[in-house]
Amino acid sequence: MSEHVVIVGGGTGGTVLANDLADRLRGEIDDGDVRVTLINDDPDHVYKPVWLYVPFGQREPEDGRRRLETLVDDRIDLQIDRVTDIDTAEQRLECGNGAPIEYDHLVLATGSTLAPEEVPGLAEGGYNFYTESGSVALREELLSMTEGHLVLSVVGTPHMCPAAPLEFVFMADDWFRKRGLRSEIDITYTYPIQRVHGNPNIGSWAQPLMEERDINIETFFNAEEADPEAGTLTSMEGTELDYDLLVTIPPHRGIDLVSEAGLGDRGWVDVDKHTLEAEAAENVHAIGDTASTGVPNAGSVAHYQAGVVGQRIASEVRDRPATAIYDGKTLCFVETGMDEASFVEFDYENGPQPAPPSEKLHWAKLAYNESYWLTARGLL
Repeated sequence: MSEHVVIVGGGTGGTVLANDLADRLRGEIDDGDVRVTLINDDPDHVYKPVWLYVPFGQREPEDGRRRLETLVDDRIDLQIDRVTDIDTAEQRLECGNGAPIEYDHLVLATGSTLAPEEVPGLAEGGYNFYTESGSVALREELLSMTEGHLVLSVVGTPHMCPAAPLEFVFMADDWFRKRGLRSEIDITYTYPIQRVHGNPNIGSWAQPLMEERDINIETFFNAEEADPEAGTLTSMEGTELDYDLLVTIPPHRGIDLVSEAGLGDRGWVDVDKHTLEAEAAENVHAIGDTASTGVPNAGSVAHYQAGVVGQRIASEVRDRPATAIYDGKTLCFVETGMDEASFVEFDYENGPQPAPPSEKLHWAKLAYNESYWLTARGLL
């Protein structure tokens, strides 16, 4: 009987892992000894970093979408369906459109969801660039803004792409300057702890740049309520900000399915941070945002973790000790304007040291965005 590997979630981590296994276990799959199934509830694969550029007219939403079937190796059984239940004791999944699916190895790559409803008024009073529709709506607001107060508030952590809020205010500052409007527009950035970023190295690098560019900073600001009619955002600490345009990074959660399966709180799977094995169940791994490891919720993390899990599953299928470990490797380009960017690389042992912003790094980020589809296919 063949071994069945099931991956739930067709984002970066799930897609890269599926293609990794298709290559790594090519012989076993062709011989019928292994099956690999990828389940995703949407026929499209979405590359969310594109949406940062949509509000500034640099990209269109469709630039961040491809049909998942065009990205996944033919050896993979791709199923467009929604998993409705995970039974880790029986090693079985229930799906909305079909019969139960039994697995020998399960990998959860279910990502993050936004929960703006957790803060009263946030969904009605704020815009975000973390969804396709949100980025389009924000584009219209930015284009019509010629004066006033733009507030970007990071409401909850962890959140997808931790550098993106910094990137947005740096890009907005430069974008308004290039249009001759910056003197009429105030920009304020809020963060829930007493620095401008969760990582202290990145925070100490970014804050002087923000001050140099007259970006107002409100740290230890935990948004409690937005009042769209009054145009105010109030924090738990008692600070109130008036705004004309509110851009938020809403609270993030995993999916209820994970919590209901007893794999972790708030939809994140509790894992060993090196092996990415679930702590509460055997033969279950989690990668990307789904894995509670303490590293950023970034696409590069999902990519590197997918390679580790691919090696571990291949070793187990071949009855060999699984020795591959994830060392926390993360890399990220950070836009510091419309024409310059920085770059950071770090892991569990070594903190980030942001590179000096340059035009070369900006173009390197844009080049990576274009080549991402090769990464998803397992070609880079």
